[in-house]
Amino acid sequence: MTVVTCLRAFTRDETAQDLLEYALLVTLIALVVVGALTVTGTNVSAVFTDIANKIIPAA
Repeated sequence: MTVVTCLRAFTRDETAQDLLEYALLVTLIALVVVGALTVTGTNVSAVFTDIANKIIPAA
């Protein structure tokens, strides 16, 4: 194989492109999950703090 033939075969190979698309999709999903858990965790913490303050009155 000549260098030109190898380069043409490399540019026509789309398997790496598919792998990159899946990697970007997984990264995007992970970012959304982390963001959702951060917001949810903050809200849940506030709810439990409010409940604890109502159960045990401040001295």
